[in-house]
Amino acid sequence: MKRKRYTPELKSQIVLEILKEEKPMSQIALEHGIHINQLHQWKTKFLQEVPRVFERQSKDLNKMRADYEKQMENLYAEVGKLTTQLSWIKKIWHLQRLGLNARKWWTGNIRMFLLRFT
Repeated sequence: MKRKRYTPELKSQIVLEILKEEKPMSQIALEHGIHINQLHQWKTKFLQEVPRVFERQSKDLNKMRADYEKQMENLYAEVGKLTTQLSWIKKIWHLQRLGLNARKWWTGNIRMFLLRFT
């Protein structure tokens, strides 16, 4: 004779029915045709696993938070880099507008510029 296989959904439904305590466990066992010892095992396993459900959610939340913070850090670094580049371009533009030799100023500061952005 083959063993009966029960789906996790049915097991959880039966365990929840047991935890409601509206009917005695023996009556639930008779209604579903399952031995009472099996129901005790399911109930015990269910009660042991319940705290882990919330534990996993907490781990996922912490991972998401860490990923978010890393992404924000990268974005702030990029904003800082772009702000610095913009200020350099404004300086060059301003020097050219005043008629100064921007090329001379640029060659004097090229090393510092390249060290910052490469």
